[in-house]
Amino acid sequence: MTSHTAERPLDLVLVGHGMVGQRFLEAWTEQPGSERWRVTVLAEEPRPAYDRVHLSSLFDGRTPEDLTLCPPGFLAEHGIDLRLGDPVTAVDRAARTVTTRSGAELRYDALVLATGSVPFVPPVPGKDAAGCHVYRTIEDLDGIRAGAAEAGSAGTGVVVGGGLLGLEAAGALRAMGLATHVVEFAPRLMAVQVDEGGGELLRRKIEDLGVTVHTAAAASGVATDPDGAVRGLTLSDGRELAADLVVFSAGVRPRDQLARDCGLPVGPRGGIVVDERCRTEDPAVLAIGECAQAADGRVYGLVAPGYQMAETAARELAGRPGSGFTGADTSTKLKLLGVDVASFGDPHGNAEGALDVLYSDSRLGVYRKLVIGTDGALLGGVLVGDTEAYGTLRPLAMGGKPLTTPPEQLVLPAGFAAAGPIALPDDAVLCSCHNVTQGEVRAAVHEQGCESVAAVKKCTRAGTGCGSCLKQITTVVTEELAASGAEVRTGLCEHFTQSRAELYEVVLVTGITTFSELVDRYGTGEGCDICKPTVASILASLSNGHILDGEQASLQDSNDHFLANLQRNGSYSVVPRVPGGEITPDGLITIGEVARDFGLYTKITGGQRIDLFGASVDQLPAIWARLVDAGFESGHAYGKALRTVKSCVGETWCRYGVQDSVGLAIELELRYRGLRSPHKLKSAVSGCARECAEAQSKDFGIIATSAGWNLYVGGNGGMTPRHADLLAADLDRETLIRTIDRYLMFYIRTADRLERTSVWLERLDGGLDHLRAVVLDDALGIADELDALMARHIDSYQDEWAATLADPDRLRRFASFVNAPGTPDPAVTFVPERGQIRPARPDEDGYVLPSPTPVLVAGPRLEVLAK
Repeated sequence: MTSHTAERPLDLVLVGHGMVGQRFLEAWTEQPGSERWRVTVLAEEPRPAYDRVHLSSLFDGRTPEDLTLCPPGFLAEHGIDLRLGDPVTAVDRAARTVTTRSGAELRYDALVLATGSVPFVPPVPGKDAAGCHVYRTIEDLDGIRAGAAEAGSAGTGVVVGGGLLGLEAAGALRAMGLATHVVEFAPRLMAVQVDEGGGELLRRKIEDLGVTVHTAAAASGVATDPDGAVRGLTLSDGRELAADLVVFSAGVRPRDQLARDCGLPVGPRGGIVVDERCRTEDPAVLAIGECAQAADGRVYGLVAPGYQMAETAARELAGRPGSGFTGADTSTKLKLLGVDVASFGDPHGNAEGALDVLYSDSRLGVYRKLVIGTDGALLGGVLVGDTEAYGTLRPLAMGGKPLTTPPEQLVLPAGFAAAGPIALPDDAVLCSCHNVTQGEVRAAVHEQGCESVAAVKKCTRAGTGCGSCLKQITTVVTEELAASGAEVRTGLCEHFTQSRAELYEVVLVTGITTFSELVDRYGTGEGCDICKPTVASILASLSNGHILDGEQASLQDSNDHFLANLQRNGSYSVVPRVPGGEITPDGLITIGEVARDFGLYTKITGGQRIDLFGASVDQLPAIWARLVDAGFESGHAYGKALRTVKSCVGETWCRYGVQDSVGLAIELELRYRGLRSPHKLKSAVSGCARECAEAQSKDFGIIATSAGWNLYVGGNGGMTPRHADLLAADLDRETLIRTIDRYLMFYIRTADRLERTSVWLERLDGGLDHLRAVVLDDALGIADELDALMARHIDSYQDEWAATLADPDRLRRFASFVNAPGTPDPAVTFVPERGQIRPARPDEDGYVLPSPTPVLVAGPRLEVLAK
């Protein structure tokens, strides 16, 4: 490159300020001598670099400011001149100048092209019609949002492209209330990343959410109305899909026109040809990111290779070339429409002699495939529905060494845990975005003094890209700290160094009532999908207001947003509380009438409740108004809270019963109703040792004896059942209830996020003996505090649905379509079965249930609901 002279500073011009362009600037400012250069950045977009990987989060409440990648003061600190909205239109390599759209002419000693890519739009008639969009920038999303609002509640959106961006676009259209179709030319979704089996499961899970998928189909034309607006999309087989909005997301193409115009070589399929040091044919011009064809002949459309190219180019310009860029890991892990998907290494088994190890469970929606080489090495794999093992499997595949663990243990249920800790070599790359190895993470801890994941991220950049490696990095940091004898921090997430139990104590002692105050005083950043619902649960446990009020509403998990359980076709279930399973004939009649009037499916559950399935968001308030007027309240089936206290009929009716199990079950369910906890809670009371209520498989279960009650704790059913342990025997009623109070509050106070009582009890230092000492003998001296916390819960309890119905502001959220409340969602369809309804499968023509009518709502709530 050109050497520095005393006559003038050297000029570096960067064309493009996207994710890769910003990473280049960061890497460049770290190079010795970079301060001698004058840097100008010419960008087309009207805003600085932002996180395009998480673009879809703008539909989940994040703002453009949340996505920015350019730290405040960074440009000024390094004297970088950023010119927004003024892209380069021409390059004169002989004169070493660039010309911008505004007519400005700038000279350069070094030119770095980071122009990225452009969305590929098939050359079909009508592609430029009003209502056709691409999915690439923040401005693109603004246009899609406006088009969806104009289409209204009955609108339909079609996405052309079933790859990563296409499915993200489909998720965005669905979130805005449009009936959504995906059209993919390949025979399966995400054809590059997943194999046939994984693609089939992915399709089924996405169709279960109400998105219609058309594979092995291409767009052949956009139909328009006389005003030129979109009215449909024609497919290559002659079918026409009705559409108000079409989003083209069929891949991207390198943005290499500047190079073509100035005579730089480009690849046969596009991309500015560069060598291992990211240099073009012209020694003064470099190219990085999606606009470049790397030395291995590939154009990489992922951010991780772009970052590596940016770092390579920065070193090259500084005269410190080091290792060049010869290729990159293209592994991906993401959540599409709520479905976890990952692929790593060679997911298709292209190597000669490669064998597949498969596990598929369509009932649970899990697919795992590992590709094993002839030498026993893990070459790659596909994970759909459960990507928990990705953080370990991907580095194993990148290492290329024979497995020391039988591969079937890595795919079978519980097999991964049974295999025990899997050792990775220090040269295993944990963070592919920034090419950070496990050895570098360990070195950051024991050589550079990093004492937390946050410190390691700042030191190495590991985990600051897509974030899929954070769990593995946390494990390595924790192991390294423990090995060195340092204190191991068990922070909830990257925003809080405190554990859930520690945050509970903070909220309890300080009286903090909002997440924003807690994160401002004791955390960092804006929060995430780990800490927000966890803090919401803590606040609810301490009775800090209705969960749908103010900031609390934005913290909740999806079910809590609508106080109902989301079902597979987008409808919701309604579960009124039936304490102890006891219900009057009038109560049964009311539930039956509500189910009949709203066309719902009814089922008696194993927890002695009656569930009503098939309700739309709009119907929920009208249904609950009927139920609340009849004396029912929320069964909290949607929350991490007490679900049921099951009972047998006890001594009242049964000739074997020795105690009133029904009466006690009702008392306990009413006492603990609405109690928010780290995980759902279930209980049961059996009236004798015959155990008809199955109390010993519950979080807390009670069995009657002739002398009182036996209390069992820490049991659960499900996939990994655990038999409960006997905590105390022959308790009188008062002592029993006091002991349960303390047990529950001690669990809520000390358990980890989403930790069941069974797991908590096994983890508890001292186990059952310690628990017994705390709740029966007050060994920690906190019994009075635990009693007071339970008393606070009981005194402050309010039925969430009754409170919601009384508040017009809370009711406004219950609309399938904000701009057309009361309109049924056309994507939520049903078919008849055994005299009731069930969700329609993708291959069935279902029907939409009628919208709710205020006529069915009795009492003074009619006026509120009608609004």
